[in-house]
Amino acid sequence: MRIVVSGTHASGKSTLVADFCAAHPDFAVLPDPFELVDAAADDPDSATYFGQLRSSAARLLELAPGTRVIAERGPLDFLAYLDALDALRRPTRVPGLFRRGVPLTSEAMTRVDLLVLLPLTSGAAIIVPDEEDPELREATNDALLELADDPDLVGDTAVIEITGDRATRLALLEDEIAGLPRHS
Repeated sequence: MRIVVSGTHASGKSTLVADFCAAHPDFAVLPDPFELVDAAADDPDSATYFGQLRSSAARLLELAPGTRVIAERGPLDFLAYLDALDALRRPTRVPGLFRRGVPLTSEAMTRVDLLVLLPLTSGAAIIVPDEEDPELREATNDALLELADDPDLVGDTAVIEITGDRATRLALLEDEIAGLPRHS
């Protein structure tokens, strides 16, 4: 079972992954690629997000079927950040990187059994300060939800949106994996 937990920054990904792994220690954790990219700056740009997309795609492509892993973020997350930078017309955007990321994202998603989306809700408990760029957070959330609806990107991957408090999110994830075929 290869699970990717996706969401914009400060959406609860780390908490859900930690809670899931505490209940399922047989799953390996793939940390947020943001922590793995040395070029990750305080104000990431398109090149940083594209590097994270490539890193997250590469690690998914290396996974064998049946691997029990949960990843905090996947290439779809970083494709959403690239889309958001373009939509916001940020000076840090690089034309063409989104388009270059599409085939790599699509290929990597063939290795994902379950994509868990943590959308922002109107009553989201996590409030981010201005230095966390709330405008980019909202734009990325919107882009991620739209991209996750694209069958050319997600293919046959099961997709679920999870909202609610901490315990509810974990229970919904566990219910979902209990209903998925065991052969994956």
